[in-house]
Amino acid sequence: MGVICPCGVIVNATKQRENVKFDGVRGTITGNLTYLADVCVTTLASSTLSLAFDDTETPNQFSFLFTANAITSVTCVREGQNCVVTVKGTGTIGMQEFSFEATFRDQVAQAANDIVQSFVINGFFNQNGAVPVAQGSIVALGCQTL
Repeated sequence: MGVICPCGVIVNATKQRENVKFDGVRGTITGNLTYLADVCVTTLASSTLSLAFDDTETPNQFSFLFTANAITSVTCVREGQNCVVTVKGTGTIGMQEFSFEATFRDQVAQAANDIVQSFVINGFFNQNGAVPVAQGSIVALGCQTL
């Protein structure tokens, strides 16, 4: 039996044809997002998080892979029956390092989509609002009511 994570998130989510924003670029760019995360507050050093963007509007011009290299903060907040997990840290795109903040919402209701509430790579990228993803693709850990 493994150790129970008191606060974290497991994410394996995709969203097709999403309009996102890039710092210094007018308007939005359309593409596909892939979010992956395995994060726990008690094992930050071994936690992983990445975001891939596949530019479908101007192919490959804005495509990137962001990979966290240091997760510095994880918070879990219960909102009703749902759980909101915010992850902060730094990561890289190629050789450039950026700070980031990502907020994931695990919706309990089976009929409701899970939501990537925000994903901001400071000075580079903003997913431009909440992005609904398939139910079950975000699993919050540690938001149980006492």
